[in-house]
Amino acid sequence: MTAVDVTVRHRVPEALVRPPAQERSEDEDRAAAELADGLLRGDAESFARIFHRWGTLVHTLAARSLGDSREAEDVTQQVFLAAWRGRAGYRPERGPLPGWLVGITRRKIADALAARTRRGELAAASAAREQVRGTRGAGPETVLDRVLVVQELGKLPAVQRHILCMAFFDDLTQVQIAERTGLPLGTVKSHARRALVRMRRSLTAAAPELR
Repeated sequence: MTAVDVTVRHRVPEALVRPPAQERSEDEDRAAAELADGLLRGDAESFARIFHRWGTLVHTLAARSLGDSREAEDVTQQVFLAAWRGRAGYRPERGPLPGWLVGITRRKIADALAARTRRGELAAASAAREQVRGTRGAGPETVLDRVLVVQELGKLPAVQRHILCMAFFDDLTQVQIAERTGLPLGTVKSHARRALVRMRRSLTAAAPELR
């Protein structure tokens, strides 16, 4: 009998080493329930274990939705801070702790996207003010052109407006815009192209009325 035969004959079946999937699932549920109880009691150690166990999940969900790792880190911190402060509102009978954390994550992602939209609108408003200041001393036609451009920017979808503002007012390249927003470069180019075409058509249609 060779050494290989001995090894094979004495190898312990994997099924005997690892517990069945159902048993592992029950153990995980029990551990999650214990952590949830600790959270409700305000136990800091339980909260640290919760962060260690589900922090990656929260960050992954945020990163996929926002396309920005730094924003995802901020959202992750906000989620667990909200979970700690609002722990009294968790009801185990309504669902497991991970599902509750995912619900908070979705709300914080929505808040982050809304804040991103507001930043784009503020950038457009700031650009509009700068454009108005720049019209002082300019001829009537120049003033009108600038005002029309600002108005057309305001009509664009938030993503397209944000991209054009970054391109023209922040002087960013499309590659830099893709890096900053987390959008694929092709998507940035498509948004910019569609936005410019839309503005051009709108301005061309408005031109006869202004003569």
